[in-house]
Amino acid sequence: MTPQITADEAYKALTEKRTVVFLDVRTSGEFSKGRIEGSINIPVDEIGDKITSFLPNKDKTIYVYCLSGSRSTIAVDMLVKLGYKNVFSLTNGLLMWRSKQYPLVD
Repeated sequence: MTPQITADEAYKALTEKRTVVFLDVRTSGEFSKGRIEGSINIPVDEIGDKITSFLPNKDKTIYVYCLSGSRSTIAVDMLVKLGYKNVFSLTNGLLMWRSKQYPLVD
């Protein structure tokens, strides 16, 4: 089962400025229309090629998100196979984040 993080837990980590990486696995076009502040963007189909150059520390805590939670679940499973230890998929993605009226940046 893929490890999950709720929107409430993720927002709390963001507001408390915890050392967490927010990884957006949507397309660059989707990313440009709104994202969680401080996020990095690596589309899910590019994770295998790009992740180690962006995030070489496999012990870092990473919250992965997409629009609905489908692509982020795939990405988390990929990251675990690549040796990342603390990765979580944002449950129901940005749909849940927006429903809670948590902020996004352009």
